[in-house]
Amino acid sequence: MNNPCGLYVHIPFCQSKCPYCDFFSRPFDCSEADNYVSHLICQMEIYGRLYAQKVFDTLYIGGGTPSVIGTDNLFRIVTAAKSNFRFLSSVEITVEMNPCSARKIDFEKLSQAGVNRISLGVQSADREELRLLGRIHSNDDVIHTVLQVRQAGIDNISMDIMVGIARQTIHSLQNSLDFCIDNGAEHISAYLLKIEPHTPYQKLASVLALPDEDGQADFYEYMQNYLSEKGYAQYEISNFSLSGRESRHNLKYWNCDEYLGIGVSAHSLMDGRRFYCPRNMQSFYNDMTVDDGEGATEQEYIMLRLRLRDGIVFEEYQNLFGKSLSVRCLKTAEKYSRYGLVNIQTDRISLTPKGFLLSNTLIADMLED
Repeated sequence: MNNPCGLYVHIPFCQSKCPYCDFFSRPFDCSEADNYVSHLICQMEIYGRLYAQKVFDTLYIGGGTPSVIGTDNLFRIVTAAKSNFRFLSSVEITVEMNPCSARKIDFEKLSQAGVNRISLGVQSADREELRLLGRIHSNDDVIHTVLQVRQAGIDNISMDIMVGIARQTIHSLQNSLDFCIDNGAEHISAYLLKIEPHTPYQKLASVLALPDEDGQADFYEYMQNYLSEKGYAQYEISNFSLSGRESRHNLKYWNCDEYLGIGVSAHSLMDGRRFYCPRNMQSFYNDMTVDDGEGATEQEYIMLRLRLRDGIVFEEYQNLFGKSLSVRCLKTAEKYSRYGLVNIQTDRISLTPKGFLLSNTLIADMLED
């Protein structure tokens, strides 16, 4: 792939651990956070020299909860990244925020550093749903954060919500969507709740009154239709945006573009290889990485591109791999097209909005030898 690379920086600290979350995180400690950021910057210097010939056009600071480490540490990360990597002038710089800890952030300073996109973990606009999700912010925290972000001149806000959660109704889902829309979100990421192993939610699943698969499908399809009516195009299974406001960084994952991950548990795809830092702090401080094999293979490309509305473009596939998409894959796509799950056009195949809901099954079937 010859497209510019993306840079991801992982911040593992949180004020509290959400009971459904499986990401690597640990309780926030001010001193540890300062040390962690200092080591991040050391790694940036090393990787900056290693990939001196690469060009980057996105920086994404995720977590965890990056906002808990404060303005100064976030400023240090952004300025160090820009000092050690070659970024295009059109760089997209995103910072994830929890609406509660975001109240303490100086967005003017982040904007001066180059931050031009904020991702807010809203999850729901319903107080009881937030409580069951273990979230500690209020709707007022979201409204206050949006106001501060806009006043700082940052005009690109993404909001995360969760779908198919305990006690959710179609009415409460619409209220959460309207809350994001009314507060001017340019981008909405909407994730179906998945019960992950070894989380508190796994132990509580039997008493949470979660919707079954049919119930989740009803929520998902309602959300698709409602956001489409409101002008938000679904460009990926879990992502919707106003025109031109797609997440450029996240698109790198689905396009098999190169990206470098720095920080504990961060994953990378560079020069055709996947590698990652293990999920423990000792590995991070010892600069350990684990080789995860070849990346951007044909199967990976099919699997990831089918998550996108644009799907697999035949000419692009031919240019990348020197051959056409397999007859078996096309025949499988034709089978599902009869049920309205796959679109087959002269230049591409893609999943339909209905097909997105069954993406795991459809993609696995198309990948079978």
